[in-house]
Formats: sequence, structure tokens, C-alpha cells
Amino acid sequence: MLEHASLGGGERKVIEPATGQVMCTVGIANAADVATATQAAANAQKAWVAVPPREKADVFRRAGALFQQHFDELALYATRETGGILPKGQHEIREAITICHLAAAMPLQSQGHVLPSVPGRISIARRMPHGVVGVISPFNFPLILTLRAVAPALAAGNAVVIKPDTRTPVTGGLMIARIFAEAGLPKDLLQVLPGDAEAGEALVTDPLVPMIAFTGSPAVGRRIGELAGKHLKKVSLELGGANSLIILEDADLDVAASNAAWGAYLHQGQICMAANRIIVHESITAQLLQRLVAKATHLPVGDGATGQVALGPLIDARQRDRVHAIVQDSVRAGAKLEAGGTYDGLFYKPTVLSGVKPGMRVFDEETFGPVANIITFATDEEAVELANNNTGSLASAVISKSVGRAMALGQQLKSGMVHINDQTVNDDCVNPFGGPGIAGNGTSVGGTSDWEEYTQWQWMTVKDTAPMFPF
Repeated sequence: MLEHASLGGGERKVIEPATGQVMCTVGIANAADVATATQAAANAQKAWVAVPPREKADVFRRAGALFQQHFDELALYATRETGGILPKGQHEIREAITICHLAAAMPLQSQGHVLPSVPGRISIARRMPHGVVGVISPFNFPLILTLRAVAPALAAGNAVVIKPDTRTPVTGGLMIARIFAEAGLPKDLLQVLPGDAEAGEALVTDPLVPMIAFTGSPAVGRRIGELAGKHLKKVSLELGGANSLIILEDADLDVAASNAAWGAYLHQGQICMAANRIIVHESITAQLLQRLVAKATHLPVGDGATGQVALGPLIDARQRDRVHAIVQDSVRAGAKLEAGGTYDGLFYKPTVLSGVKPGMRVFDEETFGPVANIITFATDEEAVELANNNTGSLASAVISKSVGRAMALGQQLKSGMVHINDQTVNDDCVNPFGGPGIAGNGTSVGGTSDWEEYTQWQWMTVKDTAPMFPF
């Protein structure tokens, strides 16, 4: 891996959102650094393909053990760098361990099929690694959302170049590289290059990188998709979109309010699966609103690394200002501010808006902040119409005592993931994770989907002797 002191884009301080303190300084990569790293990764990948499956699997088992061995230290660092609460940091490390265990199983799984063929010929479809996979990851759950691409891509025989978000370069890259180096991953196979748009575009357009896995905003995802298409690269996009939690009139109000608060406020709403739209039957809206406002008013906000708080800070001032502008614009458009809508530094109060309708920014855009938007409906058909009034949805959920009715609604929702009697924030690591439209590009990661993403098919036929042809 390139030494960060020698990167050509200069250096940048990593700031802890909760305190404003400098956590570390990292080098910033430029286009030349990307070219050097991809060449080194491509060279290392040739030898990695030839490593026996059990030896590959051992690397991931050791990596999982190292995450477990240093659990407390790594969880605290992830908490501080991302501005989360400590249970969120602990969750990232637990999921990292699981992802390593899942990757350890991949080299020992079947990697192809024997196809029907004529007598005297063997016909095989086998999965082949792409070569070098570029991974561009976000700030919100940087360890999980980076490792979920890195581990299966490596397990499938690829090399990987990570460009983590410059706000979370350790949790989103350097921590992973350190763990895998100690676990015995061959030198140069995994590269980490914190960088801005220059490094990102260089990675997407590099001829040695045939695949890009990106998690982030729809705007950047469109740009990556455009560049990848121009250069005929495979691209996996996981973006976001409008996620709906539908609450029917027979729901337990206390349970529903708990689900709504968790789905809207977990990690300050900075989750691609956050419940952006809470669509509530008109007969119970007032009662649910009362409960949700009480939760928003009393949920403690502060430094998640040191106190018993429910919400930490937003990642930076730019994100805070965007959230606040969306809230203010929506209130001016007719939404009613029931709770919150204020901030202290980067700490944004849990917010509740009622009377939200299509055309308001909180309805149309992914706020990515701690904002619960209450939308009312009268009929099941109207609830489905409101939930599907978007250009892409990653996750949806329906809460009702009638499972059959909830499932009938869920089957009509245009989302990559639908949860009955739960909120929208769910991921088991073994499930296909993705969505249509601006939620992604129809691809999924996780479980068996990883084989589809990080390999390509090669057809091979074998005959005992070459035949004669009539030419």
C-alpha cells in the first residue's frame, strides 16, 4: 500500500464531529497516486488467484478474529470518527466480523457449473474474478459499507482499491487495511486512497479497474454510472431514495411510534434505509403524532462516545445546513413543525414534521438527517400511491396486526427490500441488498448476490482431441 505521507494530493485533518478535535492526519491521493496503486494491485492479483482456497479462507478467519480481539478499541474509534453513539460503533465491528466469516466461506464454495454437452466434450461455466475492483464508500457506516464490498471481492479472487470518504478514512479504509495486513493478506492486494473527486474519477476511469462498487448519494452515483458506462465497466451502485414506513389503523400505537422513531432517528437519520416517509392512517395520526413528539422531545442528543445519548452529531456543517434548509423549506411550503428543527453546533434535535405532502422537499428528497415526516392516508390504495411516489426506494415497511393485509400492501411497493411488522433499517449481511431507480441500478450485494457482483462468467469446453472440420 502507498505510504500516505507520500500521496500527491497533500494532507487533511480528520475531525471528530462531536468535539471538533483532530483525530489524525491522512494523505490525500491524486490521479497519479491512483494509477500507481491500481498497477500494484493488478500485479498482486495475479498471484492471489493462484493461492489455494483454504489459504484464502484462513486470511478472512484471521481478520475476523482480529476485529474481535480489538473490539472495544475499534468500536470506540468508529464511534468517534463517524459521530455515532457507542452501540452504533459496536454494531459496525460486530458486522465486520460476520462479513469476514461469510467471506471465509466463499473460496470453499462451488464456483461454477457443469453444463449439458455432446458426448466426448465437457462444458463448464466458471466464475472468474474481474481483476481489480474499485470501492468508493461513504461516511455514515464506513466500516460495514466498505468491507461488505472489499471482503467478498477479495474472496472471489480480486484485488481491491478503496477510496474512502475523507471524513472517515480510518474506519472506512485504513482500519481494514491494517487488519488484513496483520491477517496475512498479500502485500499490495488491498490499496487505500483517501481522496476527492479527482481520485474518484481517476479510479472509475482507470483501465486496470473493470468494476466499481459505489455507495453514496444519487448525484455522485449518476456521475459514476455515466463514467463507468463510457468506459464499459461493471458498476454496482447503492444510493438511497425515499423509504416509506406505512402504519395501518390497527397497529399498536406504542409499538408503531417506537418503530417510527428508530427508523427515522437512528444514527441521526444518516442511513440509506432511514424511514424518510412515515405514512399513517388518518384515524390514528393524532395519537401517533403525540407519541412521536414525546420521543423526539426527550431523546438525549450529545457526544455518543462519552455519554448515554440516543443521537450524536451530524457528520459536518455542510450536512447540518442541508438538513436545516430542507426542514425550513418544507415548513414554508406548509408542513407543521411539531418538534425539533433546531441545532447546537452539529447536534441537530430530533425533528417531527406533520402535514407533509408531495412537492415538499422532505417528501421528495432524502433528508439524511433526524427528521420524521408524517404523511396521512385514508385508503390502502392511497398509502401505496404515496409510498411509490418516488424515483427509487431502497427499503419499505408496513406495520399492522393483519399480516395478510400488510403483505398485500408490501407486494405493491417498489422497493428493493420490504419488511412486514418492522421498520425500514434492516440488513442481515446474507440478504440481497439493493434497490431500483435512484436507490441503485438494480444490483444487489450480500449473500449469493456477491458472486454475481464480484465475478464474471467464463464458458470453457474441453475435448480429448481437436476434431476435423469440413473446411
